[in-house]
Amino acid sequence: MREARVRAYRRGVLAERFAALLLRLKGHRIVARRYKTPVGEIDLVALKGRRLAFVEVKRRRTAEDAAWTLPAKQRRRIVRAAQYWLSAHPSFNGHDISFDVVLTSRLAWPRYIENAFPV
Repeated sequence: MREARVRAYRRGVLAERFAALLLRLKGHRIVARRYKTPVGEIDLVALKGRRLAFVEVKRRRTAEDAAWTLPAKQRRRIVRAAQYWLSAHPSFNGHDISFDVVLTSRLAWPRYIENAFPV
């Protein structure tokens, strides 16, 4: 079981690297990666102009599977973690905030969804 978890962890880190590359190609600057808070983890924090995006990266076998893996409970966790991040980084107060998702799968280019869910 331990070996399977290590492989899954490595695949997740690789998916986050691809997502960060995609965002950089779209003009974003990556401000934070894998930011851990007491209430959860934020995969990526990206800045483009005055827009600050908290990005969740989902990797599954297919893009369709990835699209269905963000339930309401997880969205609330992401919002709470973003609030924690903002309180620790007051220089970003006043920026436009969005919650984005990057869906990745084995055989497809990552799909970036801006404003994936409202707050």
